[in-house]
This record gives sequence, structure tokens and C-alpha cells, in this order.
Amino acid sequence: MIDVKALLEQIKASPYEEIVVEAPHTGVVRFAGIEPGTRVTATSGTYGEKPGTLLAKLTREHNDKPLFADAKGVVGEVSRDLEGKFVEAGTKLAVIRHFLSKDEVIAAILRQVLYLFTAPERAKYYFIPSVDKKVKASGPHAVKVQSGMELFIVSRMKREKPLVYEGPEGIIYAVYFQHDQNVDQGAPLVGVCPASQTSLIQDVVNRVRTDWEERE
Repeated sequence: MIDVKALLEQIKASPYEEIVVEAPHTGVVRFAGIEPGTRVTATSGTYGEKPGTLLAKLTREHNDKPLFADAKGVVGEVSRDLEGKFVEAGTKLAVIRHFLSKDEVIAAILRQVLYLFTAPERAKYYFIPSVDKKVKASGPHAVKVQSGMELFIVSRMKREKPLVYEGPEGIIYAVYFQHDQNVDQGAPLVGVCPASQTSLIQDVVNRVRTDWEERE
């Protein structure tokens, strides 16, 4: 059994994730006016039409290709020694320290404490009708699962087939797939927890929603 409260304290001690910014392709790199401590914004807008903070430009075949931040946070490192040099794709250019939001903290905790049942192939997934009806009426917590239970319909290439749940007995605490959208192979479909731990996990989730201080 995982100590979810200890896990929360661990996240509080390091309330961020470090995102490595790599060169997406080859080219000569020239950094924008960013230094350690510079605050950056991510791409935004309904359609992603507002670019994030400009980090650098890569010149390739006389064309400047801008590189924008795709996460909000603070610049931790900049590889200034690469200024004006030709770099290969995948070269580390900077590190952004992204401070976690409430939803990201909750997601991180749940992914560690829940049993994640993952997609065996890239396809669209649906609950079987009886389960779907229960989820829509009372939420996923109303569904108890056990290994060998038929739980999903897999839709791929206009063909449908059933998918049996394999894993520990428990209740569905989190649902990760969306209706009529493809799920990549290995991506989680649902998160399951023992019924005895439901209230403990919910207490921690409520604590995060109440007490977590988000940083700009």
C-alpha cells in the first residue's frame, strides 16, 4: 500500500518538473533574450494560435526557425556555449522549471497510487453499455471491476471487439480516455484502486485542491 500523504509531502518538497528543451532539428542556434530566472509562458489560445515565449532561433538553409516555450515556468539553464554553433537534432538547449498546478499534482499522485489499465493497441475505446450507463448515472466510482470482467469495446479500422480487464479488484477512480478519440498503445484507460483506499485518496485530492499554492 502506497502512503499517499507521504507522496504529497515529497511533491511539496520539489513542486516542479524540469523540462529539457531540445533542438527539434539541425541548424545554427541563436538564443533569444533568456537567462536563468527568466519567466516564460506556454503556447495558448483556443487553437494554439498564441505562441509561447521565444527561446531561440535555429537557422537552417538560410531560414530562421523559431523555437517557442511549450510550458509555463522559469528558465533554469541555458546552453549559452552553443550560441552561434551548428547543433544536431536532440541537442539540449535549455531547461525550464515548470511549477505544478493543482490538477498536475493530483494527476501525478493518482498515476502513482492507482493501478493503471493501459490500451493494448492504438484504437478508440468505449465502456460496454452496462458500464457506460452506470458511469453516466453515478460516476466511475460506482463501477467495481475484477480481473476477467468484460469492460471495454475496442474500435479500430471499423471493427469492434471486446476487451477484458486484467488487474486487481477495485473501483474505477479515474478515467483517462475520451469518447471517440484514439488512445495510443500503452496509454492509461482507467485507474483502479482498492475500495478500502478510496476515502484516503479522496482526502489527499481534497487537500491539494484546498491547500496547494500555484505559482505564476
